[in-house]
Order: sequence, then C-alpha cells, then structure tokens
Amino acid sequence: MTHSAPDLLRTTTAALAPDPEANPLVPRIAAGTASRTTLAALALEQTWVIPADRGAFEYLAVRSAAADPEAAAFFTTLAQGEALAGERLVAFARACGAQETSYEPLPGCQAYPAYVAWLALNAAPADAVLALTANFSAWGGYCATIATALREHYGFTDEACAFFDFFAEPSSDLDRLATAAVEAAVDAGRLDEKRAHTYGRMLQAYEAMFWSALSKTP
Repeated sequence: MTHSAPDLLRTTTAALAPDPEANPLVPRIAAGTASRTTLAALALEQTWVIPADRGAFEYLAVRSAAADPEAAAFFTTLAQGEALAGERLVAFARACGAQETSYEPLPGCQAYPAYVAWLALNAAPADAVLALTANFSAWGGYCATIATALREHYGFTDEACAFFDFFAEPSSDLDRLATAAVEAAVDAGRLDEKRAHTYGRMLQAYEAMFWSALSKTP
C-alpha cells in the first residue's frame, strides 16, 4: 500500500518521536538548574553544528537540483534557515559568556552534524527529507522549552533567545516543501520508506547523544 506524503510525514515523525527520558539536559534547563557554563557549551557546540549543517544542506540542494527539484527547494530553504540561525546564535553565545577560542568541541555533540554530512553524500534526497523532517519535530520542541526557560530562569533578553525562537516557530513553508518533495518521490517510485526510517532513527540517536554529552559539562 502506498501512503500519501502527509501520512508518511506524520507517521514517520510519530514513530521516531524520542523517549521523554532520552534528553537529560533540556529538563534541567527548563527547571533553571543547568549552569551557565553548560549553556555556554551549548552555544559553542552550535557554532560548529550550524555551519556544518548549512554546508550539508547546500550540497544536498546541488545534488538534487536536476533530478529532484522539489527536494532541492527543501534543502535550499534549510540552508538559508541555518544562515539566519547562525546570525541569531551570536547573541545567545554572548549572553552565556561563551569563549570560543578556548573551547574544544565534544565528539558526542558533533556526531550529529557528521551524520548529516554522511546523508548529504550518500542518501537519496527524498529519503533524507523524510528523515530530517521527523527529527526537526523533536528539535523544535526542545528549542521552545529552552527559549521559555532562558527568559524565566536566566533573565535572557529576546535577542539572546532568538536562536531558539527561530527553531521553535513552526514553518508552514518548510512543511509545504517537505510534503512536495516526499510526494514527488512517492509518485516517481523512488522513496525508500524503510531506509528513510533508518536515517531518521540514526538522527534521533545522534540528537540524544548531543544532549547527553552536553549534560556532562560542569
């Protein structure tokens, strides 16, 4: 049975939703008990993640432009979003007192962008669209929680919270582009649901690894 694109996106996102216990850090930030040192580490890890993901999405856009223009549009929009997020990250890092020159990134945090880069090189574009869209749902929820906590418990300004606000805000345009990309792949018979699910499962595991590694910072 062939599923529609909206059904595939919905069911894949639901199937890959992380265990509430899989993230040891966001609940601490939500409660205001995470240290500012840990927040600074979060900011500094993201200074590595954001440009890496942007480059991967740009590569996927180029790779898929000729044969899969719907996926290319999705990845182009993702890359543009990473550029905007990178601009907003500066204020958060400044508010945390993050010192980039003396920081060594954590392997557990950088496994996620490394896998996104692997997908950029190896995954069929539409399969990557489905996997990434499922993962973004969890990430957006985390960002919404963090944005609220930074204001309530840490006294951060709207400017300092803008990075998380950006990812927490639902994007109807991105949803539309994801649906179009998956629909085109389904219609052409080139979507591998099982493989896309595997990619999504791996992304969620690396996402959990990111937060687990950060939770061990002082």
